[in-house]
Amino acid sequence: MSRPVTGTAAARETSAREIDTLIIGSGFAGLGAAIKLTQAGKTNFLVLERGSDVGGTWRDNTYPGAACDVPSHLYSYSFALNPDWTRSFSRQPEIQRYIESASRRYNVLDKHVFDCDVQSARWSAETSRWVVETTRGSFVAKIVVSAVGALCEPSLPDIPGIEGFTGEIFHSAQWNHDYSLTGKRVAVIGTGASAIQIVPQLAAEVGQLDVYQRTAPWILPRADREYTAAERLAFKYVPGFQKLSRLGIYLMRESQVVGLAKAPVFMKPLQFTAERHLRRQIKDRELRRKVTPNFRIGCKRMLISNNYYPALTQPNVDLVTDGIAEVTATGIVDNTGRAREVDAIVVATGFHVTDSPTFAGIFGRDGRSLAEVFDASGQQGYKGSAIANFPNMFFLVGPNTGLGHTSMVFMIESQLRYVVDAIDTVERNDIGTIEVRQDAQDRYNRDIQQKLSHSVWNNGGCASWYLDKHGNNTTLWPGFTFEFRSITRKFDLDAYDSVGVADLPAPAVGASVTTPDNDDEKVSVQ
Repeated sequence: MSRPVTGTAAARETSAREIDTLIIGSGFAGLGAAIKLTQAGKTNFLVLERGSDVGGTWRDNTYPGAACDVPSHLYSYSFALNPDWTRSFSRQPEIQRYIESASRRYNVLDKHVFDCDVQSARWSAETSRWVVETTRGSFVAKIVVSAVGALCEPSLPDIPGIEGFTGEIFHSAQWNHDYSLTGKRVAVIGTGASAIQIVPQLAAEVGQLDVYQRTAPWILPRADREYTAAERLAFKYVPGFQKLSRLGIYLMRESQVVGLAKAPVFMKPLQFTAERHLRRQIKDRELRRKVTPNFRIGCKRMLISNNYYPALTQPNVDLVTDGIAEVTATGIVDNTGRAREVDAIVVATGFHVTDSPTFAGIFGRDGRSLAEVFDASGQQGYKGSAIANFPNMFFLVGPNTGLGHTSMVFMIESQLRYVVDAIDTVERNDIGTIEVRQDAQDRYNRDIQQKLSHSVWNNGGCASWYLDKHGNNTTLWPGFTFEFRSITRKFDLDAYDSVGVADLPAPAVGASVTTPDNDDEKVSVQ
């Protein structure tokens, strides 16, 4: 559902608007930040969202079969439980409706600037402010909170000839619903989390489906079902029932950390379950050989599906494991030289996670972009929430906050507590600039990498998007999520360098800006 541009975004955008806090992005993280700032009594903030509504990845990913692989009651804000989930694993439309309802429930839509694509953010040492350039004008902010999700920039494959393909081609995150695939010859490139949801849907619709697999994933059974009417009534009306269900799901998921991060030998029961699932669903030995991974379960993202393997056995579906040599104007040629004609190509090759293009547009204290910093030393941060050289900027879903087993919303809420407390600390102590110390960040990352050295992600025999070009796992948190919540429970000012407002250069005075709440009202920036 499209939202009108509101507040400061409405009309006059000729002069830079000054604001205390700018939030970039409005998925679970950015929307959560807006809600928590509002609850903390903050009013001088805006959310810049490049889309036309809240939702982030759940707004954008509308491909057939899109659904979450974390149980519904855990994949939601703890402060906005939803007793009306219809399934144990929710599908994209229901998750998007939940996010939209949360934005309305907490009355933060008027703090959003929609259809506002951030082009750059530069730190100004002269004014100790961030200058943010967008497609809807310029903003000047004391604090910027980056809530740009990890799964927001589609990654396109570098395949010779792909630009010359004359048929229909699109990424799974940019699905073309205006193009009918019914009866067509279709190729799906990739066998990751999105692809295994797309393939079963397409297999029942298209004439011929070619699935190009580079690496076979481990797939576990999907314990998905509709909730009964009695269960939904209990979630809504029985005190504590939904919270108890959520806790049970959380503890069950958290138990996987022992094998994932501490002692990979304990992944054997899960691997046995996945192997049995494969044997039961695929009887053909050659096909079974092709889809059997050659690494330990958990090394790459574990997937769940009950209908992907059966789809591969359909007579109109071919699994291609010979790689891709090139794309021609009318089809795909594999590395054996065999050409397959197709009408459409669906690119399901994931997202830029450790090399997001958004990093190139954020410029820190020394003038280097975040991309340049990460290129030189790897994607490192402090508690996933701050990065040295980027003062007065906080990150949600930053380095080493990702998970391989449970809900990212839990991690986001932990960071929200930390960041809101940081903003409170800045205001309470009249701080002008605040930046995590390099030595504190370095110590933190040495500890992170040391813990990850024992994990299945570093010892499972695979190459994954969890690792950056330096060979470090800069994506995942190496322990229990309650451990992360413990270290982010309170903002630790002693890990930061700070300068008081009185010691900063005098800010510009008298600039005319538009307030967040009324398009016609102008205020003087003091």
